[in-house]
Amino acid sequence: MAKYAAITGWGKCLPPAVLTNDQIASVIDTSDEWIRSRSGIHERRVSHVPGSDLAMVAGQRALAAADVKPDDVDLLIVATCTPDTVIPSTAAHVQRKIGARNAAVFDLNAGCSGFIYSLEVATAMIRSGTYRKALVIGSERITWFLNWSNRDTAVLFGDGAGAVVVEPSGQESGLLYSHLGCEGEAADALQIPNFGTAGDRYVENYAAFGVQFDGREIFRRAVKGMTHETEIVLDKLGLAQTDIDRIIPHQANIRIIESLAKHLSVDMSRVEVNIQNYGNTSAATIPIALVEALEAGRIKTGDRILLAAFGAGLTRAAGLLRWGDRTVPLRLSDAELPPCNQTALEIVGDSIKLTL
Repeated sequence: MAKYAAITGWGKCLPPAVLTNDQIASVIDTSDEWIRSRSGIHERRVSHVPGSDLAMVAGQRALAAADVKPDDVDLLIVATCTPDTVIPSTAAHVQRKIGARNAAVFDLNAGCSGFIYSLEVATAMIRSGTYRKALVIGSERITWFLNWSNRDTAVLFGDGAGAVVVEPSGQESGLLYSHLGCEGEAADALQIPNFGTAGDRYVENYAAFGVQFDGREIFRRAVKGMTHETEIVLDKLGLAQTDIDRIIPHQANIRIIESLAKHLSVDMSRVEVNIQNYGNTSAATIPIALVEALEAGRIKTGDRILLAAFGAGLTRAAGLLRWGDRTVPLRLSDAELPPCNQTALEIVGDSIKLTL
C-alpha cells in the first residue's frame, strides 16, 4: 500500500472557438458590461466536438507530462455532468480514444465539484495498493445544453477539459486530505430539467434543454459550503490559512471567488482566477486552472494548494494538495483536436434557433 498518491502529470484542452460577450449580445438581450459586472466573465470557449474528445486531448497531454503510456493506465475516471452518452460512460469512449485498454473506467457526476470528488476516489484507490496509475479527467461541453433565450444562464458557461495522472508515492505529496458534502434539500437550485428517466420525453420541444438555477440561493450556499469544507480540511491537517500557498477554487463567479477569499482572510494574489477567459466549465475548472498555474510558474515544489468547489446537487468539496518535486512535464504531447471550421456563434447556431 502506498502512503501517498502524487500528481505526476497534467494537461488541459480548450476548444479553439471563442465566444465573446459582445458576440452573445448580438443575438440575445444582454451586454458586455452586464455580463462582466455580474460574473467576471469576458469570453468562453465553445466546443465543436464531443466532451470525450476534449477529455482525450487533455488526458494524452497529462500522460505525456508523466511519461506514462496509455497501456499502463489501470484506472480512468471522467468527472462530467455532460456525458457523450448516458450508456456507455464517457470514460469508456475516452478509454477507446486514448488506447488505455487495461484501465477500469467510470464517470463521476458531482456537478462542478466532480474533479475533487474524482481525485479523492483515485487517491483512495491508489493508496489501497490495487491500482498504480490513474488518469483523472474533468471534461464538460455545457454549451450543448444551454437555453439561449435565458440570458441569466446562457452567458455563464463554457467548454473545456483538464486532466491529471496520479501515481503511488512515498513522499508527502498529492491529495493529503479532502472533505466532501452535499445539500440535497437544495438540489432544485441548479438543474437541467426534463433530462433523464424522471422527465417526459414526449413533450413538445423535448430537445430544447436548458440550465436552470437560483443564483441568489447558490451564491449563499456556495460561499458558506466551500468555507465550511475548507475549515474542516485545514483543521484535520492542523493548518492555518497562512499555511496555504495557493487557492484554486471552482470558477463560477468572480464574486463567489472573492467572497471565499475574504471569508478565509486570504489575499486575492494567492487565488487562481481564470473565469474571465473560460466562464464556468464545471468539473473542468479546477484542473484547467491547476495546469495554467503550473505553466505560469505559480506553483512551486512543496506548495500547499487548497482546492474548493461547489456544484449541482448541491455538492461541495475541498481538498489540500501538497505539490511534489516536479513542476515541468517530462514529455510534451502533440495531441490536438480536429480543426474547427466554424465560429462559436455558428457552432451554437442551431440551439439558438431552437430556443429563441
